[in-house]
Amino acid sequence: MALIPIQLPPGVYRNGTELQSAGRWFDANLVRWFENTIRPVGGWRKRGNNAVTGKGRGLFTWEDNDGEPWVAVGTHTKLFVYRVDGAIKDITPTGFVAGDENASYKTGYGYAQYGTQPYGVERINFSVITPATTWSLDSWGEYLVACANKDGELYEWQLDFNTPTLAAPIANSPINCKAVLVTSERFIFALGAGGNPRKVQWCDQENNTVWTPTTLNQAGDFELVTSGTLKAGKRVRGIHLLWTDVDCHSAQYIGQPFVYGFEKIGSGCGLIGAQAVAIVADTSAFWMSQSGFWMYDGVVKPLQSDVSDYVFRNMNQSQSSKVYAVHNSQYGEVWWFYPSATSNEIDSYVLYNYREGHWNIGLLSRTCGTGTGAFDKPLMVGVDGYLYEHEIGLANTGDIYAESGPFQIATGDNIMSVREVIPDELNQGNVALTFSTRFYPNGASEAHGPYSTANPTSVRFSGRQIKMKLQQSQSTDWRVGTMRLDAVAGGRR
Repeated sequence: MALIPIQLPPGVYRNGTELQSAGRWFDANLVRWFENTIRPVGGWRKRGNNAVTGKGRGLFTWEDNDGEPWVAVGTHTKLFVYRVDGAIKDITPTGFVAGDENASYKTGYGYAQYGTQPYGVERINFSVITPATTWSLDSWGEYLVACANKDGELYEWQLDFNTPTLAAPIANSPINCKAVLVTSERFIFALGAGGNPRKVQWCDQENNTVWTPTTLNQAGDFELVTSGTLKAGKRVRGIHLLWTDVDCHSAQYIGQPFVYGFEKIGSGCGLIGAQAVAIVADTSAFWMSQSGFWMYDGVVKPLQSDVSDYVFRNMNQSQSSKVYAVHNSQYGEVWWFYPSATSNEIDSYVLYNYREGHWNIGLLSRTCGTGTGAFDKPLMVGVDGYLYEHEIGLANTGDIYAESGPFQIATGDNIMSVREVIPDELNQGNVALTFSTRFYPNGASEAHGPYSTANPTSVRFSGRQIKMKLQQSQSTDWRVGTMRLDAVAGGRR
């Protein structure tokens, strides 16, 4: 008798072939690896009974001067705020230009080759995509400031929840902007100001209605040296990071006469979408680019990923402008929600655990969200328009599982016969086990199970390569450690 421990490192490996994930986890859904155990992710519940109109493409939380928390949600058609009690208000500015739910290819009569379409029919330019509309949201003191990339106006809302007051354009601010950022020094950055995709324009310090520079104020502007289009800006301790779709720049306050100094700090690392970046502990940034995953911790550098091949092959690239990053500080995770190759809307996620250094994948439809801050739980908006509070109780919808890649239990032309599984669970019986066996990497596989775990669990199967799948069978907060197989030599095949 031989006891073979199934000791796999945490996280999913999904680059290349299935055999390349040997000795690793290959697939997962709604589980996480944390502190050397596998467990289900936390559940979620609706916060309030009112859904937003349109698809959520921006979410921001903040506290007013009395310490009351607020939530702002921007959709492709509206702007909403939630009070702490879940009450919702439509604060969409008068004259707001509704945006696009989906990204689309540009069309025109000069695109493609002659004769591609009948005379008089516009042709599709597959190299130019108009992105889905997203919101950039921030706080100016206790007030909300907002900008939708299709509309281009900078708006402010002054907490008038019980009156008809809507968000209103900030006086004298530039138009045709792509995003907004409030700096640590209390300036407002308008990114892509005036329709110039490379221009950063800022107001006077502490005065968001003064945008014309004079010798008596600190208003100003700067045009980045880049071939890209500004997408987003975030505060990081000591500096501000600005992303285009091709590179990354820093902005640092230096005082008069230039006010801010700008420097390109990364090339080939631009944002895949305007909301595809998350800030961690005010010191680091993690983001998704068309070229992979990147991070900033004082310098910009690529982030090696165990699942990037799978994610980018599984993504609907035409809808990549919808990618949304959410930081879950409780578990040290950054989640990126994205539309899969068969969907126009977000239905999948990839996450990176920066504390433990592993990756994970799964299915969950969340169009925008934010981590803890003004609220003690992450908040996210579903495709149904409802606001959900996450990490509440247990995830009890969907298929909750983790499946290994193939691992060898015999070499050469030998096989092993497995007779028992000795489980390692916090509460035995909370997961079901299924095994798949095969004799060659591309050979047919045979499934065995599912088995309800007992101590030990009787099984009967033979093989040279085995895969194991853990599947939640009880709606409980389960934990799984190291399973062991009781196996004997089965002779030659």
